[in-house]
Amino acid sequence: MKSYYALIIESAEVLKKQLDKVPEIVVVLGTGLGALADQVSDKISIPYTDIPNFPASTVKGHQGTLIFGTMHHKNVLMMMGRFHHYEGYTMKELVFPFYVFKQLGVKTVILTNACGAINPSYLPGDIIIIDDFINLVMQNPLIGINDERLGPRFPDMTEPYSNELIALAKKCSKGIIDHVEQGVYGFFSGPYFETRAEIRAYGRMGCDLIGMSTVPETIALNHMGLKVLAFGVVTNMATGISNRKHDHLAVIEIANQASTKLMAWIDEIIRQS
Repeated sequence: MKSYYALIIESAEVLKKQLDKVPEIVVVLGTGLGALADQVSDKISIPYTDIPNFPASTVKGHQGTLIFGTMHHKNVLMMMGRFHHYEGYTMKELVFPFYVFKQLGVKTVILTNACGAINPSYLPGDIIIIDDFINLVMQNPLIGINDERLGPRFPDMTEPYSNELIALAKKCSKGIIDHVEQGVYGFFSGPYFETRAEIRAYGRMGCDLIGMSTVPETIALNHMGLKVLAFGVVTNMATGISNRKHDHLAVIEIANQASTKLMAWIDEIIRQS
């Protein structure tokens, strides 16, 4: 049986044969953001199914394709479709692609997600810069034997999201976002939407946002020493914050509506990075 590291190298070698340049930036396109890939020049599309050892995305709205090309003279790799713990993947399986990206030469990763708002000052359609997280699942991709070739046994989490990139994002928001908000993201396993009691508890713990992704990737990316920037698109108010019941199709609709601003924002960040 091949080791985790051997599987990473195997996948990376297959991708290196298909990419003519070293990718600098990875953008994970959450729900509603697929159109950002249309702005990529000299585009190469690689289905996840063509990459050995890659998981397959099973969530509606997630295509399962890597898009490689250039934006503003930067080599970018866009991930159309991410993986979630609730799909049945282990933590190590769902962060596997990011270790592969590190082997390709990636230095920076921009994560996006659709999430619920616990902070009552947020509204559906708001785009929040995530500046910290609370791991409510109490599992993470680093549990088990550590391979020093991938990262240290005890990675620091003082700055899980790069202060440098947050400052750049604020600078690039001018003319796109009227008022920039930052918040703490709570990672919930799902796939059910949280109960009222859970949301009350998470709010008291300090969560401004709640969602089912992003944190395992953030932990793995910090483990390997990459810079991370993350955006949460508020698609609904969390359970009990409003009296409306949740609907995944409504989540997709709000994400699509907010996508124009977030795509313009990320485009400007890439341009100025």
